[in-house]
Amino acid sequence: MAVAIQTPGMGDLSPRRAPADTRRRAPVSESAYAGLLEQVALAANQAASLEEALSFALARITDAMGWTAGHVWLASVPPAPARLTATGIWHGASGERFAALRAATLPSDRPFAGLPGRVLATAQAVAIPDLGADGDFPRRDAAQGAGLRSAFAVPVFAQGEVAAVLEFFDRRVQAPDPELLDLLRQVCGQLGRVAERQLRHERLLHDTSHDALTGLPNRSLFLDRLGRTLARGRRDAHARFAVLFIDLDRFHLVNDSFGHAAGDQLLLQVSERISHVLRSSDMVARAGLAETPATETLARLGGDDFTVLLDDLEDPSDALRVAERVQEALAPPFVVAGSECFMAASIGFAFSGAGSPAPEQVLRDADLAVGRAKALGGNRAEIYDQQLHAAARARMTMETDLRRALANQAFELHYQPIIDLATGAISSVEALVRWRKSPSELVFPGEFIPLAEDTGLILPLGLWVLREACRTAHAWHQEFANRLTLGIGINLSARQFAHPGFVGEVESILRETGIDPATVRLEITESALAGGEPGNLDRAVDVFTRLKQLGVRLGLDDFGTGYSSLSYLHRFPLDIVKIDRSFVAQLGRERESQAIIKTIMELARSLNLQIVAEGAETAVHVGHLRSLGCPQAQGFFFARPMDAAHLRQLLSHAA
Repeated sequence: MAVAIQTPGMGDLSPRRAPADTRRRAPVSESAYAGLLEQVALAANQAASLEEALSFALARITDAMGWTAGHVWLASVPPAPARLTATGIWHGASGERFAALRAATLPSDRPFAGLPGRVLATAQAVAIPDLGADGDFPRRDAAQGAGLRSAFAVPVFAQGEVAAVLEFFDRRVQAPDPELLDLLRQVCGQLGRVAERQLRHERLLHDTSHDALTGLPNRSLFLDRLGRTLARGRRDAHARFAVLFIDLDRFHLVNDSFGHAAGDQLLLQVSERISHVLRSSDMVARAGLAETPATETLARLGGDDFTVLLDDLEDPSDALRVAERVQEALAPPFVVAGSECFMAASIGFAFSGAGSPAPEQVLRDADLAVGRAKALGGNRAEIYDQQLHAAARARMTMETDLRRALANQAFELHYQPIIDLATGAISSVEALVRWRKSPSELVFPGEFIPLAEDTGLILPLGLWVLREACRTAHAWHQEFANRLTLGIGINLSARQFAHPGFVGEVESILRETGIDPATVRLEITESALAGGEPGNLDRAVDVFTRLKQLGVRLGLDDFGTGYSSLSYLHRFPLDIVKIDRSFVAQLGRERESQAIIKTIMELARSLNLQIVAEGAETAVHVGHLRSLGCPQAQGFFFARPMDAAHLRQLLSHAA
């Protein structure tokens, strides 16, 4: 069990009664105590940091007392919630024997649990004379595995709060004596003065780099963070960032109407609302952080000007989304001086670009964009780079339209026949999605599928395509029963294929639509299959196998473009390969394409795979494919993709 020990400055000197088997060590001489205290005091006064002073004191105390090992915990700085962080400051715990104890010395989900947690909670020294008898020591097994049988911890105070905790371990079952407690009180007092000195230094650094009113980073710290981001961009050409300059519209009216105190109230509320829409975990809250800047840094430059540094941008449109969130957050009324008022903001953007601009230049560009926003009436966002502005706006607009189209089911499927080259009959069709933006505007997949992939919208869109294709094909099967056997090919995206619940979704749609699984062919591109991480190959084989167990057929699209897959093609339970159109397009012009197609066909036949050639556009293409013995083809020579009604008419004549 643990024994809480109050020392002078913390309470009574006398320890509580220790367990009967506790043995006290031989007393240390007064001269040894005095020498130890003098060494620690001298080191504390000369230490460059609290960590340096703590490391020195830990080593001297551990050795002087004959204890086995010691460790230092640092406490969080108010106003942060009370919590202890394990440090790398150890003494006497080197070697393999202590590896488990060091690994187990981590912050607990319960800040006041365990030995150091109880010191933090009680602000007193705590002893565990016998680790085997204590029920609240999470590291007991690791400590006992190192041969340790007792533990003891003391607090170091700074400005009345626990700033650090020193913990010690020994191989003997024992509790510290009063003389030792008095010595440790004096040692911790010396260390406390170092801690207070460091806290004052950190507070000074904080005050010089943060706004006094809002506590946000000020102009100096913001420019420092921006400079680091620019430096990283010079090292990494793919790094993207944006600076948002936020200027409140007509803020001076608040100062003029209610006074500067009311204006300060409003600025505090504005900073809180903007902070809320940014990820709080990424906020820069103090100086001295690592070189890599936060993902989102909010600062107040002065007056009613705020800035946001957005680092690691995936796309410029992400910055526009942040601006929209800021403007939405400012839209509800504010209450200042007992009255409601409304506030809006003009926002200017400056994006990362070519060259090596200075931080001040980037900030100036964003400020110029704010001026344009205000000149256009305010309460809007403008981008310094108009070309990038147009691209970002177009992408964001398309994403918004795409989401709306999904909600309104504004998509339709067109179907392209696949022809048996020996008979000229339709053997199957491929379902191709189109976006019906208006009665007269049809958007082809090349314009929106990449965006759907990037945003994750491909998952609900892909399910809609699969369901609609199966539903329509099943209706044809019923209508033309016993007269026409028609397979239907449906393309899968790499993101769909990687989705954990994909196989279950396919099974559900097959059951829901009632289609014969043997008439369904799911196709994925060779590049998507071969372009992932090497470790994904086994998972891909597993997904293919589970799909195959549902009874569907499996196809590899655009075959011949991802040569790395040739070596493991035999591992996949495929039924069909589709020769990429780029090879077919060169037939009659390049002998190499004919040789490649012939090689692909020989490989496919050796694996008992069916073959379809894509992109048969001319009679020359078809003639060469027939001469090569290619069994099936699709392309404009036979038919362009058509809607379901036109394909039904075609099927009715063929049936």
